Amino acid sequence: MLKEFKEFALKGNVVDLAIGVIIGAAFSKIVDSLVKDIIMPIVGMFGNADFSNYFIALSKAITATNLVDAQKQGPVLAWGSFATYVVNFMIVAFVLFMIVRAMNTLKKSEAAAAAPATPAPPPAQEVLLTEIRDLLAKK
Repeated sequence: MLKEFKEFALKGNVVDLAIGVIIGAAFSKIVDSLVKDIIMPIVGMFGNADFSNYFIALSKAITATNLVDAQKQGPVLAWGSFATYVVNFMIVAFVLFMIVRAMNTLKKSEAAAAAPATPAPPPAQEVLLTEIRDLLAKK
């Protein structure tokens, strides 16, 4: 019986993991859009350019001003794209940290609620009977 329960619990964990992966993929697209369409344009305002097009040419033959054309001409360090991915990662990591923190707080509160309270003192009649039993046992 215990073996069957463990197998069932394992299947439940696999389903939970699959749901987590699917939600993570959907959440990733939301974060990508947030970074690409909202955060990076605001950061790009300070440089008057599209942040994802920042790059360093590694060859003198590169004359393009945007990243796609520059990559066609030769090797480039696309540090703007890298910065975009770093911001994306930081947002996902922060959200996951907050979720885990909330879950741990919830588990602690559930454990505190599930902890047995101190038992109520026995009724006076029971205490009296216990004393009588102890006195009879001494005789």
